[in-house]
Amino acid sequence: MLEKIQAISDPTRFAILELLRDQEMPAGKIATHFPSISRPAVSQHLRILKHNNLLWERREGTKRIYRLRPKGFYDIYQFLEEFWDPRLQKLKAVAEKEEERKRA
Repeated sequence: MLEKIQAISDPTRFAILELLRDQEMPAGKIATHFPSISRPAVSQHLRILKHNNLLWERREGTKRIYRLRPKGFYDIYQFLEEFWDPRLQKLKAVAEKEEERKRA
């Protein structure tokens, strides 16, 4: 999972994921959103995201079409939920005690 977190922590890869959040897109069109980055560099970012199961890739003629793979984010989601849930429960308990103290 650490490799996956490192993959999405890169600003360019994160921006690619945001682009693909609601639509699929060919690699060439993705690259146009990053004019300061070479197409081979964008392709490398796409490969890393695909390698980490965060993107689906399909071919349409000579084009490679990419879309988000929501299931690939599940382990990150689960980690964050397990990380935050106990802390949020403690915060809730503290807030409820404070509210009771104010009422008394």
